[in-house]
Parts: sequence; C-alpha cells; structure tokens
Amino acid sequence: MEIVECNDSHAGMWNAFVERSTEASLYHRYEWRAVNASSFRHRSAYLAAMEQGNVVGILPIVQVKSQLFGNIACSLPFVNYAGPAGDTPEIEQALVDAARPIADAWRVDYVELRTRRRVESLPTSEHKVSMTLDLNPDPEVLFKKFTSAHRQDIRGGYKKGLVAKIGGVELLDDFYAVLSESWRDMGTPIYSRSYLHTVATTFPQFTRLCVVYAGTEPAAAAFDMLHGENAEGLWLGSRGKFRKLYAGYVLYWELIKNACERGLKTFHLGRSTTASGGEVFKKKWNAYPTQLYWQYVLRTRADIPQLNVNNPKYQLAIKAWQRLPVPVTQFIGPMIARSIP
Repeated sequence: MEIVECNDSHAGMWNAFVERSTEASLYHRYEWRAVNASSFRHRSAYLAAMEQGNVVGILPIVQVKSQLFGNIACSLPFVNYAGPAGDTPEIEQALVDAARPIADAWRVDYVELRTRRRVESLPTSEHKVSMTLDLNPDPEVLFKKFTSAHRQDIRGGYKKGLVAKIGGVELLDDFYAVLSESWRDMGTPIYSRSYLHTVATTFPQFTRLCVVYAGTEPAAAAFDMLHGENAEGLWLGSRGKFRKLYAGYVLYWELIKNACERGLKTFHLGRSTTASGGEVFKKKWNAYPTQLYWQYVLRTRADIPQLNVNNPKYQLAIKAWQRLPVPVTQFIGPMIARSIP
C-alpha cells in the first residue's frame, strides 16, 4: 500500500471508493475540492491509500487560514463531517500519518478531523452529534409515533395557511433570504449566496431545497443533500416573525415526508452541539444522537481548540452581530464565514 496525493485525474477512482465504502459519505466526494477552491480559494490536499491500483482509503484536508482564527487544516470545513475513511482502521491511521508532513509544510496550528468513527491515539472532543431519524416508506407511520402535542403543532402550521415547495436551485433566493435573517438572529456570519449556488449547481442530482411560505413570503427554509439511502441536513433557518405560525414544524415534516416518499432509509437532521436547544428540538421528531468525533493532530498547541459559540470570548461578538441589519451581514458575513470551519 502507498499513500498518494491526488489530482483531478484521480477523481473517478476517488468517487468510486466513496460510492462503495461504508465509511465514506457525501462530503467525501471529490467535487468538494473545486467548491472550496473556487468559493474560498482554500488550499487542499486529497490523500488516497492505493493498493494494487485500487483506492482503499481517502482523507481530504483543507487549509483554512485567517487573522481571526489562525492557520488550521480541517477534514472537512463548512460541512458535517469527512474524516479519514478506509477499508480498515490501519489504513485510516496511515492516512492520518501521511497528513502530518503536509500540516508541517502548511505550518498549521493543528489538523481537525471530523469523523464518525474514532481514530485511536488522537486528542478527541465529543461535543458534536448527528441527530439521526430512521425513516419508513409510509410517512404516516412516523407521524403517528409523535406525541399528540407535536402532531398538533405540525397541523397548526398547515391550518394557518403555510405551504411548502420542494425543488432545487430555483428556490435559492428565497432560501437565502430566510437563512440570512435566521443566522443574523443567532449571531452567525452568513455564507455568500454564490457559495451556496456553487454547491447546488455542483451537486444538482443530490441537492434538495425546501421553502415554506406564508402567503408570498418565505418563512422557513432548508438546504439538504440526498446521497445513497440517506438525507443529510446542511443548512436551515426560520424567520422570527413566522415562528408562531409553526413554520419550522411544517418545514421539518415536509422534509421527513419527502425523504420517506423517496424511499430513503435515514435522515441526518444535521449536526448539533450536545445538550443544545437544537438537539432537544430534533429529539421531538424521534431523532436519536449519533456521536461525532472531532479529533486533532496538534502542532503548535498542547490543548484542543475551542472554536465554538459556547466559548465566552465569542459572546460579545455574537451579541453585536445580532444587532446588525441583514443586508450588512450579507455583505460582511461571507468574509468572516470563509474563515470559520
């Protein structure tokens, strides 16, 4: 076995491994390399373990460098997870070892590996989970398992006239309007519209957008990706003035129902911080936490970094951001968001 640094000529072999591997995910697909390069100009190294001409393991790493958060490498920034994926734990460890000299060459502070399976002997944080819902071909089977109060909340949204549309990139403008306001309210810098457009047009066969409307106004929206038998929640939000209409409940139910009708087996409702409000809300839908492991190859520091909203030093910045007009956050946000992995 040898570890090689891939170029675009390896894309077909790389994606063939993604399709057959139980450890790889949508986020491992080779196309993400061009998405990150064109949208953020981030440097990357895509490492593959080769055995007799076949790919038996992969590890994508992307450098994210900024004055605000330092010089780091991540597998994979801006999405839920994409750590080392190999046919055996030994192959995954070999890929991590091969990333070390690249980290040295890039002079990063650390490498962050976002994994669904622990790589031994690395410092690890377990503060993130993927909330997972097992689906059924008949969505009514899931609906009947909700509490009566939860079913009433979902019905309440429809009774108030909310209507959902599911589609692709044609819904991007309405989705972005919702996401911009929702993320401003949370104090989170928004991505550029062009980045989300690039993702949607790079993966048209996998992209699913859903927008819930109150009359002609978009009230809640989600950007998901469908791959294999799974649905992956990436980004969503709801506008504050429509929350009393239960727009978020209608949004989630439309996504779940559509995933069931497509014959998917699982729906990862998105990454959540443990014991957060997001995790509690997703449990209402009978989703259960699947542990994620943030693991670190530390170079210039001795402790695990704390780049999360619960870090007290970010609270003042979050509160200031929440007071900004949405158009200002749409202008400034992308310059900051590109540096937050």
